[in-house]
Amino acid sequence: MKPTNLKKRLLTLTLLISFLLGPSVLGGNLLAGVALAKDKSDSKNKSSRHDKLGSDLREQLQSSSTLNVILQLNGKPSGQLNALLASNGVKIRKHFDKLNSFALQLPASVAEVLATFPEVSFVSVDSEVRSFGGHVAHTSGADNVRSMSSDGALDGNGIGIAILDSGIYGAHTAFTDTQTGLSRIVVNLDFTGEGRTDDPYGHGTHVAAAAAGNGLVSRGEYIGIAPRARLLNLRVLNSTGIGTVSNVLSALNWLLTNGANYNVRVANLSLGMPAVNSYQHDPLCVAVRALVDRGMFVVAAAGNNGKNTAGQKVYGQIHSPGNEPSAMTVGAVDTRGTDTRADDAIASYSSRGPTRSYWIDESGQTHYDNQVKPEIAAPGNKTVFAQSPNNYLVAQNPSLNVGVSNNPTRNQMRLSGTSMAAPLVAGTAALMFEANPTLTPNLMKALMMYTAQQLPHFNLLEQGAGELNVDGAVRLAKLVRTTINSSTTLGSSLLTATAPAPQTSISLGPITSYTFLWSKGVIVGPTYATGTSLITAYQRVYAKGVLLGDGVLLGDGVLMGDVSGVLMGDGVVLGDVAGVLMGDSTMFSSDISFGNDILISNGNTLGDGTVFISLGVLMGDAVGVLMGDGVLMGDGVLMGDGVLMGDGVLMGDAILQAFNAMSFGDSGTMMVIVLDDDTDYMGF
Repeated sequence: MKPTNLKKRLLTLTLLISFLLGPSVLGGNLLAGVALAKDKSDSKNKSSRHDKLGSDLREQLQSSSTLNVILQLNGKPSGQLNALLASNGVKIRKHFDKLNSFALQLPASVAEVLATFPEVSFVSVDSEVRSFGGHVAHTSGADNVRSMSSDGALDGNGIGIAILDSGIYGAHTAFTDTQTGLSRIVVNLDFTGEGRTDDPYGHGTHVAAAAAGNGLVSRGEYIGIAPRARLLNLRVLNSTGIGTVSNVLSALNWLLTNGANYNVRVANLSLGMPAVNSYQHDPLCVAVRALVDRGMFVVAAAGNNGKNTAGQKVYGQIHSPGNEPSAMTVGAVDTRGTDTRADDAIASYSSRGPTRSYWIDESGQTHYDNQVKPEIAAPGNKTVFAQSPNNYLVAQNPSLNVGVSNNPTRNQMRLSGTSMAAPLVAGTAALMFEANPTLTPNLMKALMMYTAQQLPHFNLLEQGAGELNVDGAVRLAKLVRTTINSSTTLGSSLLTATAPAPQTSISLGPITSYTFLWSKGVIVGPTYATGTSLITAYQRVYAKGVLLGDGVLLGDGVLMGDVSGVLMGDGVVLGDVAGVLMGDSTMFSSDISFGNDILISNGNTLGDGTVFISLGVLMGDAVGVLMGDGVLMGDGVLMGDGVLMGDGVLMGDAILQAFNAMSFGDSGTMMVIVLDDDTDYMGF
């Protein structure tokens, strides 16, 4: 043990005596927890010599005498740590047993002492978390899949979607099961401490309806993507749309314990906070990874910080937990209020990558994550879905009420943001799980990205693989072999039949349609991969417990993946310049190429277009120089640095602005509102 650490330990014991220790309320097993399983990537990347105090916490140490923190452990706590946590002045607020973590209130002086214990993995601020925030089913391709099931429809039936948000107004018609007449909300839990599970804020009801609204109102105009999926209402945001990291961790911990009882295959998090600490240490990211490793598909909104007050594009503002590689992070598309996708564009407010969360080593050197995010984008501008009555958002901005009905159980509201885009992806995941329950989260991500549409004039850091294509993703999901498992041979056949033509057609009327190409590529950590083997041959990175980016190597042989020896397969190529990036032949099969540059798309397949920034430049950030605060890229856009805004309160969703697309400067076009006649529509 270092002399400095020994002195701190002795100081700790002295401090404990001065606190006049009270009786321990921890018990022998309360602090034991269940150590979160770590893969080889974490043991490699998460150096034991990293700074165990988050940058957000260090900022607050100088200004606060008492702190609310999240404590993560990497094993069973020692007697000394138990004693410290039982001392006067330290309060255990919550215990997340499945995550081996705690929410604590403690004196600022104790925070640094915690970092001296070897069983302590990371300590960070229990920050505030906020929300981001009907032709959608048609333009997304969801209407195309309604007849793909043997019983006549793919509608999410039997699949559980957890909505971690501001609550759900359960009496709304949108959440009735059209077959049984019963509510599809099977769980209502409050993690805010307010003792209610309805939605006085208004955000969660809209999000839940986007994922799974039933379309009974206004002749199906505002139907969600998976209209018969079960909903779990896990309320983590309070009456004004604000929550804490510990609220969200409580809900995620509950899902780890109870999710399987309700066949929860999807979790939607249309919320977040500034991504300061690396995904390797951020408690929300660590919890999300635990869920994904169990087989749950986790969707996260990218955030609404895509431009600054001067209207300039801003990069590097992906929020937590959207910076977690295992999550599907979603940007927002402005559909211009039309069914055709020919005029679709990335909404100006949608947060852009790369991820700028970071960790600091013992020498003080900063290491940025620099993951390509978002992976996909979906309609998020002026979306119309269910409204909870008398909610805070509409009270502050009455124009959000679109006046579909005077009946509060049928009325709808308009919201914009990546919050609205994320549940469309969550609903798509439910349809894919219904079509093929054996899919893993990684394979599902790959299928969604491969079938997405590249939008012209937008780069990889804005749109990822492109705009969500429900039709293509579900069609491929149905073709994937149901016998795939972790022991499946790399490169073996992935599909049960010949892959379909890589394009989708959406009907625009009796005699017209719009046809678009698939991206034919996927985002893999810091780069992207293309090639038909991504969908025809099994890739080892499609297994649970690994990341899609595993096996991606830099030119100097430094492994970018988490698990050595579990890579994509032979012949997978990273980009056009040999020797810069390559795929490890134990994880990637043949006919796959990896991108060498971040491109501005020409609207064809992923990998076609002009260079925006060299991938070598992006990945050359080992010493924290690249894209630091104030550094401008070639087109003059400011590269953000993931720096906490203000006091840690998320700045991306101002009440009167983030939900009104006009204030974002995006399309003023909106579809014609279809009024409801109080007759339930059953024709979808």
